[in-house]
Amino acid sequence: MISARDVELRAGARLLLDSATFQVAAGDKVGLVGRNGAGKTTLARVLAGEGQPAAGQVATGGSVGYLPQDTMVGDLEALALDRILSARGLDSLLAGLREAEMQMADPNPARRDAGVRRYGHLEERLTVLGGYAAESEAASLAASLGLPQKVLKQPLRTLSGGQRRRIELARILFGGSDTLLLDEPTNHLDADSVSWLRDHLRAFRGGLVVISHDTSLLDVVVNRVFHLDADRSVLDIYNLGWQAYLDQRETDARRRRRERLNAERQAVALQSQADKMRAKATKAKAAQNMQKRAERLLAGVSADRAAERVAKLRFPVPAHCGKTPLSAQRLSKSYGSLEVFTDVDVAVDRGARVVVLGLNGAGKTTLLRLLAGVEDPDTGEVLGGHGLRLGYYAQEHETLDNSRTVLENMRSAAPDMAESEHRKILGSFLFSGDDVAKPTGVLSGGEKTRLALALLVVSGANVLLLDEPTNNLDPGSRAEILAALHNYQGAIVLVTHDEGAVDALQPERVVLLPDGVEDAWSEELADLVALA
Repeated sequence: MISARDVELRAGARLLLDSATFQVAAGDKVGLVGRNGAGKTTLARVLAGEGQPAAGQVATGGSVGYLPQDTMVGDLEALALDRILSARGLDSLLAGLREAEMQMADPNPARRDAGVRRYGHLEERLTVLGGYAAESEAASLAASLGLPQKVLKQPLRTLSGGQRRRIELARILFGGSDTLLLDEPTNHLDADSVSWLRDHLRAFRGGLVVISHDTSLLDVVVNRVFHLDADRSVLDIYNLGWQAYLDQRETDARRRRRERLNAERQAVALQSQADKMRAKATKAKAAQNMQKRAERLLAGVSADRAAERVAKLRFPVPAHCGKTPLSAQRLSKSYGSLEVFTDVDVAVDRGARVVVLGLNGAGKTTLLRLLAGVEDPDTGEVLGGHGLRLGYYAQEHETLDNSRTVLENMRSAAPDMAESEHRKILGSFLFSGDDVAKPTGVLSGGEKTRLALALLVVSGANVLLLDEPTNNLDPGSRAEILAALHNYQGAIVLVTHDEGAVDALQPERVVLLPDGVEDAWSEELADLVALA
């Protein structure tokens, strides 16, 4: 169980949440919702014990499993299966068994005997903890999330961002915690994995707090909704399922509007009477009291719910370039013994619309990284044509410098631009006032997405490489992204699980990985997008 009492959250001087009190008990399935930047991730980190509230207390009973948005953690040399097993401490036992096996082959009798004793002791402990059955359970969880057995035998550093995300989700689910805190758990999941996760969370008997823009998951799983209202800095608690919450929230909004209108009418009448009474010195005190009553009336009701702000995104006017600004020939890439793809050819013509499709681990992100020059191919070459100006959006936001502030990242991207223009563009992406001074490392996934897109706006790029650009975005901001994709005049190479993004792009070409087949786009391929 998680219990929060009078919790206050702040981002610098800005108040995110004012004095919230609530509990999450076994059987509670809570959807934590609110617009990007409202403080959902901040609250999740505090509940997980990875951050401290500005005021108030959080107490936990039992174990808590936390899936953050940023899953680039852990020993990159560790095997994927060992990373999952580490949730129960089994990874160190298995590593010890492997060391004992080597020691048992030592020609020195004393060391060999010590290895035998150590192996027996570790195997006994492994059996008590579920041992080899636990390995099978971990592999089954991973398979349900679209991770085949061969991936589990690879070091984490060889995996794509999508695979790393799935490994971390499998690790949290395998841990068997009493309460789960999941921040955007469906990111990078294909349709089958999302369906499995919905069923798994619905059957989970512990407590759950999930942050998600996937309304189908919320509709199936949650029985309570916590709405973090960014305008009022209040956590509205609805002990209802998703659809009932949506209806009740609209009812509450209408009620607040009626209360506000009634209070304003009464306040106007009181104010008018007070103005008349001030003309007489004998009634000055009564007029002052009437004025205070009018002010209390207005202070006691909520303001009208403001329309939720969304990022205003327009991709840059592309700089002039030649007929084929970007191409690649016979690209191959391997990580250790794992071959990702071989002999891939790509040609991106001026204004082209290209979608890259393939199952998780097929090399979609790797291909974009090679085209962007972030990594070098093992064989082949990437060729920049006349006038190429490249913009790259990385799904894990590697293009951002987490040690710099929001404004400093913008300055670095556009050093010749005036600071007033920097602030204007950041403001259109909902970074205003003190927000521009926030360190990038503390931003939520949605905020990092908005910042990375803001940097693209000032790039003047004529070729955009976009890797899952709609992840972590609220519906309004996602709609802006889709409109920008549709209207951009330059070339786009897109990797996405979002069928709406492909519809907006209206692609002309497709690259199918890992085979590297490039072909004309066909609507018959649309069904592959959600499965990719």
